Amino acid sequence: MSYAGKNLRYLRKLRGWTQEEFALKLKIKRSLIGAYEEERAEPRLEVLEQICSIFKLSLDDLLLKDFTVTENSAGSSPSYLDKRRQLKMSGDSQVIQFVPVKAAAGYLAGYADPEFIDELNTFTLPMLAPGNYRAFEILGDSMLPTPSGSVVVGEKIDDLEDVKSSNTYIVVSKNEGIVYKRIMRNNRTKSKITLVSDNPVYEPYNVNTEDVLEVWKAQMILTKANIQPRWDVNSLAGMVNTLQEQVSTLQKKMN
Repeated sequence: MSYAGKNLRYLRKLRGWTQEEFALKLKIKRSLIGAYEEERAEPRLEVLEQICSIFKLSLDDLLLKDFTVTENSAGSSPSYLDKRRQLKMSGDSQVIQFVPVKAAAGYLAGYADPEFIDELNTFTLPMLAPGNYRAFEILGDSMLPTPSGSVVVGEKIDDLEDVKSSNTYIVVSKNEGIVYKRIMRNNRTKSKITLVSDNPVYEPYNVNTEDVLEVWKAQMILTKANIQPRWDVNSLAGMVNTLQEQVSTLQKKMN
């Protein structure tokens, strides 16, 4: 018995992909994805090989193992995800899931899905204290001098009351997606937070707290060597002064 169709549907949902998105990645028609998942047709060999390449699987595993089986009874076999979890937790270093820019859309849909999170690539940083960490790739110049392409490692903040004004955070929200900003809390109303860029060219803006899905306090920033911008001292001083003025103005409005 082949589990190809069942496993294909399972793996697609782990990544938070629609049938249309998965079909585009495999360069086939969406209707074929539906036919495979409903077991009305068997995937061609070249399609199976592409799936194996995407998910780092062997062809035998994809065809012969049921990835939806969980280890919930005595004598049952570990599922595909159980094995991934065991592998990730085998070391002593802090395991950190990495969310690249290309996975941002899927993350917004699957951030609360343990199976989706388990499919993210991971790395370790032994210098971090025990905690719940995640890493996010950022693009753009709104947080200069932190360059575009940097990876921000954040620690999970479970309650917005624990957010400290002027500190930097990764904010995941329904309307803004994933952004790296400084947070200014509004003492007059708890229904909004203000996000401030380090680059004063960008104006601060408000986000409704009810739209905030996750907040991660920045703990480390990883950047590629030799891409840090070189700043003229006078220009840098001007940017700092402008940013301080913006923050002071916001604090006056919020108090």
